[in-house]
Amino acid sequence: MRTIDPVLPTEVASADGLAYSLWLPDPGKSPRGGVVVLHGAGSCKENHYDFVRGALAARFAALAFDQRGHGESDGALDGRAVEDVASMAGLLRTRSGLPELPVAVRGSSLGGYLAIVAAREALARAVIAICPASAEGLRRGLTSGRFGFPADVAALERMLSEHDEFAAIQSLDIPVLLLHAEGDEQVPVQHSRELAERMTSSRSRLIAVPGGHHRSVQHDPELQAVSLRFLQRGLDPG
Repeated sequence: MRTIDPVLPTEVASADGLAYSLWLPDPGKSPRGGVVVLHGAGSCKENHYDFVRGALAARFAALAFDQRGHGESDGALDGRAVEDVASMAGLLRTRSGLPELPVAVRGSSLGGYLAIVAAREALARAVIAICPASAEGLRRGLTSGRFGFPADVAALERMLSEHDEFAAIQSLDIPVLLLHAEGDEQVPVQHSRELAERMTSSRSRLIAVPGGHHRSVQHDPELQAVSLRFLQRGLDPG
């Protein structure tokens, strides 16, 4: 029986204490765009390799990284979280060899919140936010000690107070795709509905999925395909 080897990253390294994996299309196949993948609280980059491999097959360059306090990255999650997203987007452009590569950000839960509030600083051309957490919900989780990852609570609280997701999404003139399970037991779907009311681009949309739970949408193959088609329309000038 023939064994199919898994698709592996082009590069696994770290920059400024952030562990990342870089995925580039085969030489000679110029990427149609790039996507920075942001995991949720207590997760890691490897948990999103299913989406990354799909993005690569669709000829997107991709970069997934461990946020501080997670996976193989150094230190504790702190007030640099937004800056880290922007620096990883810049790294993806640099390592792809295409400084003008159009880049999107795609995040789940905590990563969904960061995708929204860091999009402008990352010079993102599109955003995908899956069951995005609220700043208030993240603040409650931090102060209650519910999160198990190392965190600089004071610095994160300052960051959360300075980056309101509602104001951020209203300021974006780029397409935003919100995906949320109606059965989400951690972040109510109403949060995404309220965010959707503030989206300004005519190409933005909310997909609320019946049933499911907090992690079901991010790994759903059909919704991953929807996300990739959204990226194709948002990033590919052709």
